[in-house]
Amino acid sequence: MYLRKILAGGRNAFLFGVVAVLALAAGSTRGSAQGNSSNRTGNVYVMTNQTAGNGIMAFNRAPNGSLRMVGTFSTGGLGFGSGNDPLGSQGSLLLSDDGHFLFAVNAGSDDISVMQAGTSGLKLVGTFPSGGTEPTSLALYKDLLYVLNAGGTPNITGFQLNPNGTLTMLAGSSRPLAGGTAAAPAQVGFTPDGSFLVVTEKGTNLIDTYQVLPSGLANGPVSNTSNGATPFGFAFGRSSTLVVSEAGGGAGGTSAASSYLISMPSGTLMTVTPSVGDTQMAACWAVATNDGRFVYLSNSASGTLSSYKVGSGGQLMLLDATSGTTGSGTVPIDMAITANSQFLYALDDGTGAVSAFLIGSDGSLTALSGASGLPSGAQGIAAR
Repeated sequence: MYLRKILAGGRNAFLFGVVAVLALAAGSTRGSAQGNSSNRTGNVYVMTNQTAGNGIMAFNRAPNGSLRMVGTFSTGGLGFGSGNDPLGSQGSLLLSDDGHFLFAVNAGSDDISVMQAGTSGLKLVGTFPSGGTEPTSLALYKDLLYVLNAGGTPNITGFQLNPNGTLTMLAGSSRPLAGGTAAAPAQVGFTPDGSFLVVTEKGTNLIDTYQVLPSGLANGPVSNTSNGATPFGFAFGRSSTLVVSEAGGGAGGTSAASSYLISMPSGTLMTVTPSVGDTQMAACWAVATNDGRFVYLSNSASGTLSSYKVGSGGQLMLLDATSGTTGSGTVPIDMAITANSQFLYALDDGTGAVSAFLIGSDGSLTALSGASGLPSGAQGIAAR
């Protein structure tokens, strides 16, 4: 059973930020600045999200960032929708920190798949009911997994991750969203220390927080109003800062991002930097390097990736509105950064491709050769 040690005294004096689905602990070194890390190989995974049968396309990653297709492996469930961005979420595909397990939502069959990951591909551990309808986003902290169910009356529901990869639903863990049926939620994620969960609501411009108890159950939600319109994906930067993408938060409805700190124990968000625009359109997904210095947004309507720098106090500054370009009509949506923070991969939903970039020590992006052949409606990407 999931148990967390709570340190008494002084805890309420600190401010903590929020982790994205793929974010790792602050203070880790970035691979692009570490010579011995640059030779690491890994894997990249993309979810097909097909209504006739969901699957995971697995790629081996070479030291230079290039990808080699391994195969497609069934999740045992059903995908949902078709066309560009059918799930409208971030975090639909998630790797455990050690890379042993891959978690996928099956929004068409209302369940979650757990797959064991290896160099030769994936092996299905099992499928497990999500505790709601249309699961679209996942969050993991140690052995505690939460799923965001976006359909019907949206909720979050918690599970214990067992050593063999199976999931046990936590009785009484389902909690509603502040916006109810109007929420149109985008992502669920843990704070770096696992003490809070956060959910972004596109439909209501709200950001919900939930206090996570030692039992793994969540109290809440506490409703916070987003600085900009259409809060979507989030990641955490330096000083445990929550950075939220805003699809319509900039001037003239262009994209933006805001940074926040979360106060203990109330769960209220304190704005650090409000709505820094990137002049691009429809920034919905956000990822951060391991050291939290750089955050990237994918602008699906512009075919670009924007880069931001996060200051030591959580201050947010636009580095380059078009740090990476995937091209006209590519519709970049989900993104993933490798464990060593050396490579960034973007899922181009418009062209059924994966764009690859080398992350420089200054946060710049250099385009590399990616992969193609993804089906229409593919969504969710994870990398290691």
